[in-house]
Amino acid sequence: MHLAAWKCGFGELRPLVHLLLPLCVHWIAEEMTVSVLVDVITNALCPGNPTCPQAIYFNGTEQTVVGIFKMVVLPLLGQLADEYGRKPLLLLTISTSIFPFGVLVWDQSKAYIYAYYVLRTIAKILSQGSIFFISVAYAADLVHESRRAAVFGWITGLCSASHVVGNLLARFLPEKYIFLVSIVLLIFCPIYMYFFLDETVQRVPKSDGEPGCLSKTVDVLNRRFGTMRDAAGIVLDNPTLRSITYVSFFLKLGMTGITSVLMFYLKAVFGFDKNQNSEILMLVGFGSIFTQMLVLPLINPLIGEEAILCWAILASVAYALFYGLAWAAWVAYLAASFKVIYVLARPAIYAIVSKASSSSNQGKAQGFVAGVESIASLLSPLVMSPLTSWFISSDAPFDCKGFSIVCASICLVISLWHGCCLLKGHESKEEEDDLETPFLN
Repeated sequence: MHLAAWKCGFGELRPLVHLLLPLCVHWIAEEMTVSVLVDVITNALCPGNPTCPQAIYFNGTEQTVVGIFKMVVLPLLGQLADEYGRKPLLLLTISTSIFPFGVLVWDQSKAYIYAYYVLRTIAKILSQGSIFFISVAYAADLVHESRRAAVFGWITGLCSASHVVGNLLARFLPEKYIFLVSIVLLIFCPIYMYFFLDETVQRVPKSDGEPGCLSKTVDVLNRRFGTMRDAAGIVLDNPTLRSITYVSFFLKLGMTGITSVLMFYLKAVFGFDKNQNSEILMLVGFGSIFTQMLVLPLINPLIGEEAILCWAILASVAYALFYGLAWAAWVAYLAASFKVIYVLARPAIYAIVSKASSSSNQGKAQGFVAGVESIASLLSPLVMSPLTSWFISSDAPFDCKGFSIVCASICLVISLWHGCCLLKGHESKEEEDDLETPFLN
């Protein structure tokens, strides 16, 4: 039975081939730059200084600016994807990463690092989170509701597999070729999508009468405001969507804070370089493939998305505590292993939001939740960047270099509490349905 569910999830991927192939290439191209970026940025901004507070502050500033704009941009992209189709929005968002990495192919001096940060900030505002939730909305158009959790697990599993391939390339390619290969792969993605990806949304035909420019602009702004208000109403009026929004906010608040400083923390405390960063990322990637593509489709029919989400968040708490309290380099590898379970949170959240939304509101609901997560992305670096810089420096009030990461675990505990409330509500609803069934029969 469970093997059949696993095969069914795999079979549902066939209509998504022309979506998943360019997405996997895109993820490979982006991931292969992650481990080397820390060295490139640190060497350009702080030659000879492994702690490099400037790099941490630049990273935090970038994340804060991205979070501010994503609060508006992500819900807007979700609405546009429902109205004008998934394909044009995917083409726009997946193309944005080409330009910042093109700068690093040209030069890696301090001035070009500044230019990279500007272009990368713009790219992340448009693409970070939006590529995934628009892809999820595209998949929901083609996949039956009962099979979406398994399909979303396969999609996130393919994402992890792509990360493994990207880290393998980063591990064995010479550093001078990494950004060049990444650019070639990034250019391939929108070209492939343009020629092979089919649209799943039927666009509303335009009226014959064309209003004036000013009237049209005002009308667009009014409609955008109205649809954003409708999206908020859809989520806030639905108890399940409201609860999963709280879960997503605190989970993103904690994990984004950790992710934004982790590589710099490991370099400053344990001297990790490109190779060790790649090893940790590959460890997580291999484990994530197994849990998302094999374990998730098997356990989902048994315990449901809500229980999977709670276990994943519990693993994220352990992940944060082990990293924050790491007393030796090998503990970082142990901490990374918990992310193998944490990665199940993302497909579980997508499945819960998708099930609680109607087919015409998939983009709006996913976009609203992503917009709330962007608020967390805005807030976390405001605390994490200065706190991390302070505690890895010689001026720290006490010896706990990962104190900021330990603090981030508090947000994860709050997310776990909301997840448990969601699970309890789901179980109560199932019990009520079981009691009502004999009377209905």
